[in-house]
Formats: sequence, C-alpha cells, structure tokens
Amino acid sequence: MSTPTTSFNREAAAALSRSKNEPAWLVAWREQAGEWASALELPKPEKTPIHRWTLDVQGAHRPGKAVTAKADLPASIASKLSEEEIEAVIVQHNSSVIYTRLSDELKAKGVILTSLEEAARSHEELVRGHLMTAYERDEHKLSALHGALWNGGMFLYVPRGVVIEKPVQAILFADDAEATFAPHILVVADANSQVTVVEHVSSDLGEGVSATLLHNAAVEIFAKPGAKVRYASVHHMDSTAIDVTYRRAILEKDSRIEWIVGELHEGNTLVDTKSILKGNGSTSDAKVISVGTGSQRMSLTTRAVHYGLSSESDMITRAVMTNEATAIINGITKIEKGATKANGQQTEKVLMLSPKARGDANPILLIDEDDVKAGHAASVGQVNAEQVYYLMSRGISKEEAERLIIYGFLDPVVSEIPVESVRDEMHRILERKLG
Repeated sequence: MSTPTTSFNREAAAALSRSKNEPAWLVAWREQAGEWASALELPKPEKTPIHRWTLDVQGAHRPGKAVTAKADLPASIASKLSEEEIEAVIVQHNSSVIYTRLSDELKAKGVILTSLEEAARSHEELVRGHLMTAYERDEHKLSALHGALWNGGMFLYVPRGVVIEKPVQAILFADDAEATFAPHILVVADANSQVTVVEHVSSDLGEGVSATLLHNAAVEIFAKPGAKVRYASVHHMDSTAIDVTYRRAILEKDSRIEWIVGELHEGNTLVDTKSILKGNGSTSDAKVISVGTGSQRMSLTTRAVHYGLSSESDMITRAVMTNEATAIINGITKIEKGATKANGQQTEKVLMLSPKARGDANPILLIDEDDVKAGHAASVGQVNAEQVYYLMSRGISKEEAERLIIYGFLDPVVSEIPVESVRDEMHRILERKLG
C-alpha cells in the first residue's frame, strides 16, 4: 500500500487559522506547517507499518458547545471529572475547549489556565517563547499536520515559587469521527514551582461507526530551574480511532519530570515520550503501562536525552498483550558528550497472554561519555507458572491467580495515578480490556 498523501497544504492551513481569528504570527506558523505537511513523509517507527493505517483523515473543525458550569457539561464528559472540588480543570470536546475552571486563589497567585488557542492571543509572549520548541513541526508529515491543525488544547503557566497542591485536570473527549481532534498541551512551570497535571483522553463514537478518528496530539512541558512537574496521562479511545501522541519535556537545572502513563487505547497506537535533561541535576522518572487486545498494533517509545551534569533518568514500561495484539516497545537512553556523572536506567517487561500475541522489548543505550552510569533490563514471557501454582495452593482459582499476577504486574503505574476518580477509571478500563 502506498504512503498516504494529504491534500492539506499551506493555503488550507492559513484559511483555517484566519477563520478562527488567530494572530498573524500563528497564521504564519500554521501556513508553514501546512506546506511541510504536503511535502514531508510519514515517520518510520521500527517494525510498525503505519503506512497501512488510515492517517490521511484530518477531519473538519467542529467545536463543541461552550458551557460555564460543570453541571452543563454533557454527561459523558462530566462523569470523567473528579467528584472532589476541582480548583483547575479544562475540557475539550471534539475540536475546541468548552469549559475551563480556575479557582480565585490560583488566579491570585498568577496561575494561568486557558485553551492554547486563547493563550496565543492573550499571552503571546509566553506562548511564542515555548510553543513547538520541544516538539518539531518539520520532523515528519504527522508533526507538520499537527502544527497546522492543532485545536483547543491547554495552556498552563505556574509562576515562580507557586505550588499547586491539587492536580490540574485536562479532559479531552471526542464523539464525532469526522471532527479534527488534535489537542496541544503546553505547560510552563517557572522556577521552583510544583504542579501535577492529569490528562484523560477518550472517545465515544457510537455503535457501528467505522470511520477513523485520528487523534494527532502533542504535549510540551517546560520545567524551569528547580521546578517539579508530574504528568499523568490515560488514553482510552474506540477501536476505530488511531492514537498518535508525542510528549516532550525540557528540563533545566535541578528540575524534575514524572511521567505516569496508561496507554490503554483500543486501536492502533503510535506514542513517543521524551525527556530532554538539559540542566545539571535534572531528573526524569517515566512509568508506562500498556494493554494490547484484539489485533491492535502499537509502537511505544520512551526516551531520555542527557546533556546536564549529574542528570538522572529512570524508565519503566510494562505491557500486557492478548489475542493477536502486537507491541514494539523501545526504551532509549542517550547520554551526550559532556554529561558527566549522568545516570540512566531503564526496564521493559512484557507479559504475553496468547500464543498469537507479540511484544518486542528493545532497550537501547547510546553513550557518548565515559564517566556515567547506565543500565537496562528487558523481559518478555508468559505469566509465571510458579506464582500461579503458589496462589492456587492457597485456595485461589487459576483464573483469579492469573488475574492477581497481572494486576500486580501493572500496579507500579496504576497506583501512582494522583486522582482517585481517574485511578478508578483506569481499573475499569483494565477490567474491560483484560476480561
């Protein structure tokens, strides 16, 4: 099958941007990205034939209906919000943000939370200085399409020294397969600030819908000196949806990023999560779980690139594959020349619950400096028979024993989700996916 082409180009990108009354600089940015989208090729993830996927669907700009109160949100969206009083939340429905709430207390501290589209108008200096400087619009066709088409999204700015105690929630939801669904999340955590963001991406396209929804999304996080950011993400969309997500974090001196990721999508998945440890003493901790079912094809890459002295990264990926699902799991630690005393560790583990399921764990170390520490471990196998036998000897059925082992295998990530309602939702998704 030939590489999908796109009719989306420079003129179409500019027309879309002007129709939304975006500032001139953003019109020019989208225009350039549209030109790249018509010229660049698709990315080439290892052993994942994405040229066979339906990626030439951009959809139409279909904004949801804006509301001013949580009670007015569609029930399918409201059910995903925490029952607790929410200090900061943003909701995107199909192609636009429809609801934002930021407490008066956080506003008084200078915190900014708004759609990225609105931030481009009202906080131009902050946005222009960061937008798509970690995520490259000209890397390949999909990144260029995102640069041209991104919509809604979230912009979060945490001022110097401000600590946001409760998680900021981002609910991204699609129920129209013909809508452009390309959110871009931009987080700027200023020096010595702290914040937790919980992102939940889901869809409900209805029974019998065969049209492909393309979720082409990006996350950019900028942690200034001494800042600490925790980013938890759960993705779970319909099987006809394709999830393409690129996450990027740029870490300055003594800053920290924690990624807590549940890749629980039902359809084909292409995800790349990267921490760029620029500053001395910066740290990155990435925990990822994934469950593949049916005939899913998944490419999951987690990266850490070390530039700073005494920088540290740790990556843990755990995947459970069933039926005929296939996953390519890459862990890449790159230590650049001059990053002395850096320490990069990674572990990939895959459980295969079916003879036809496949999971490839590929730990990769790229070391250009001598005075460093680096290590990796990878394993691919079935549920441990000795563990099953031990639990059965305690009166537990074989099915329940296997279930307990699988949940224990995934628990290091599930238990880290910082919002109870999201953690409960993850448990419900796992129950459905694993049976």
